[in-house]
Amino acid sequence: MTRRPTGTLKRGWSTGACATAATHAAYEALLTGRFPDPVTITLPRGERPSFPLAVAELAEGRATAGIVKDAGDDPDVTHRALVRVAVTFGPPGAGVSFRAGEGVGTVTRAGLAIPVGEPAINPVPRSMMRGAIAEVAEAFGAGGDVEITVAIPGGEELAKKTTNARLGIVGGLSILGTTGIVIPYSCSSWIASIHRGIDVARAAGLTHVAGATGRTSEQAVKKMYGLADIALIDMGDFAGGMLKYLRAHPLPRVTIAGGFGKLSKLAAGHLDLHSARSRVDVAELAELAAAFGAPAELTDAARRAHSASEVLALAGDHGLPIADQVARRAREVALATLAGGIAVDVAIFDRAGRLVGHADP
Repeated sequence: MTRRPTGTLKRGWSTGACATAATHAAYEALLTGRFPDPVTITLPRGERPSFPLAVAELAEGRATAGIVKDAGDDPDVTHRALVRVAVTFGPPGAGVSFRAGEGVGTVTRAGLAIPVGEPAINPVPRSMMRGAIAEVAEAFGAGGDVEITVAIPGGEELAKKTTNARLGIVGGLSILGTTGIVIPYSCSSWIASIHRGIDVARAAGLTHVAGATGRTSEQAVKKMYGLADIALIDMGDFAGGMLKYLRAHPLPRVTIAGGFGKLSKLAAGHLDLHSARSRVDVAELAELAAAFGAPAELTDAARRAHSASEVLALAGDHGLPIADQVARRAREVALATLAGGIAVDVAIFDRAGRLVGHADP
């Protein structure tokens, strides 16, 4: 996860907000021959931001507007991406329809909020764009029957940095946003991707998923159980986000995979494993070593350790299965969070992807 900068952070705009602004501008130009620039839209909570146009193209029966997305200080993969919307007239009475242009994905798996075969434009952005069409139609006495094509040039390459392919969204990015506003480092998009991963796994009828804290543990647990990519949940630091969603949307089995340091935090009861919000308790790890009969000099060295990995190495030198005990405690925390009904195991891997601790159902 990218390190959060200090100081007051600038908020930004979602791809959904940018697409809505481009939709408004394009439809108004289609009706009047003039592009409003800047263009003002209404967000779901009533805010009225204005967006300058980066693209304004008018042809017979077609208008295209583009907005360069400003994500503020959030480390968003779509920051500075161009969101282009082309609006054309549709058959009278047809209403608003959506198409995926260059760089916008198409849904190919069940479990998401958008049906299979539809452009990956989420429900709230669709509602915002329909609202923009209705507003312009009312202002200029038009019917509001249009086809909207949303494109993000280069989006297919950018999508490789997201979980879209795993969710069954192919060909590019999703048009996202529930408020239209991006709050820097809120991690809401990451947690939302965890939820969507669980939704897709459930819709596919999977009985076993694995949430991993990082790439190494993800690949290790995938190999350990022969899991398909669709069964892998990019949990990151958000153990609580995954477990609480599973509690409400259960699957038969979940494996939690990660490194010794991260999962020692879970074992201590922390559901957010980020270094800014939880710390490794080396004193507690030293007590675990003592409980296994570690000599006093080892216990003292563990208490003075600067990291969980240092404690693990000290315990390993004396043949103490401390990682197994951490895995057992982490499993107990996970079971308590899930409140029953789901089988859980915890797998701890070292930096090379070797299993060093495990707690089975």
